[in-house]
Amino acid sequence: MLAARFHDHHDIRIEDVPVPEVGAADDVLVEVAYCGICGTDLHEYLVGPIVTPTEPHPLTGVTNPQTLGHEFSARVVDVGSEVADVKIGDRVAIMPAIVCGRCVQCRQGHGHLCVRFACTGLSAETGGLAQFAVLKEYQVARLPDEVSDLEGAVVEPAAVAAYGVDRAGVRGGDVVLVTGAGPIGILSAMYANAVGASVVVISEPNPQRLAMARALDIGPAVDPSDGGLSDYLADLTNGLGIDVGVECSGTSPGLNACLDNARPRGTVVQTGLHTAPATIDAMGLAERDVTLVGSWCYLLTDWPRIIRLIASGKLPVDRAVTSTIGLAEVVTKGFDVLVDPAGDQIKILVQPLAA
Repeated sequence: MLAARFHDHHDIRIEDVPVPEVGAADDVLVEVAYCGICGTDLHEYLVGPIVTPTEPHPLTGVTNPQTLGHEFSARVVDVGSEVADVKIGDRVAIMPAIVCGRCVQCRQGHGHLCVRFACTGLSAETGGLAQFAVLKEYQVARLPDEVSDLEGAVVEPAAVAAYGVDRAGVRGGDVVLVTGAGPIGILSAMYANAVGASVVVISEPNPQRLAMARALDIGPAVDPSDGGLSDYLADLTNGLGIDVGVECSGTSPGLNACLDNARPRGTVVQTGLHTAPATIDAMGLAERDVTLVGSWCYLLTDWPRIIRLIASGKLPVDRAVTSTIGLAEVVTKGFDVLVDPAGDQIKILVQPLAA
């Protein structure tokens, strides 16, 4: 089968590799329908290896080259002898986290913080940027008829977005600021809207992404580069400030826009991944009793809930998808497009079996 394999920064190759097989009683073999290109994949492509292993991973034992892809939907084609949750022919969305189940974090129900955390498509035997992949039973969740294969591939980034918004404690009627209109920013805005925020403001300096955010009609989309964001938010909130800031840009300006505009006792969640240390006004944080929280991955048990929300129509994740491509085009029409600062794409999905 064909697979997109990460060897080193700026070195992703389409290679012919053996089709994986069911080996353990709880294994599930799937045929990939759609797989998204994630920001983590882009970081690997630009400056990696970062999380892809150059030494045997302590949980999975794998090393680079690594088949990429951890945001995907698929169809079950084979199962191990003890698999009960899915059967051959089921359509599924993949929860890519691989955890030990034995460390303190796992035993406390915080598998996303497992001390030996691994991930399908980053530090595992297989990944979604291939025609087939092998998962464990706990990594697959059935998709109902109301959720398409395309939507199923967006469940993973939607779960990342939802966890951040939930960590911030968004309540019905809140005014929410989302900084950054990349995939996680757009999905965070959608989720905040779905759970009852009264207004969701998106801040994005890239003109192409700003235009796309406005076209989604989730809420007001503002260009912060003209210096008018704070005045806009002050007018919107009668000078009080936003209830919640969801930082999705991974930049100091984005984080400080959330902190500077938070109301007294407001909350800011850091969802976007920073590749360099950020500088904040700690005194301002203290003076207004603002809560700053981190957000890492998602709850591993959240897939059924996110899938139900998509099925209800309240979380239209397909609107975040701006392009679909074939596996052979994954570098030229996928990675290279998404790392372009002036790029006009939000979420690109790959169809490994496309002609």
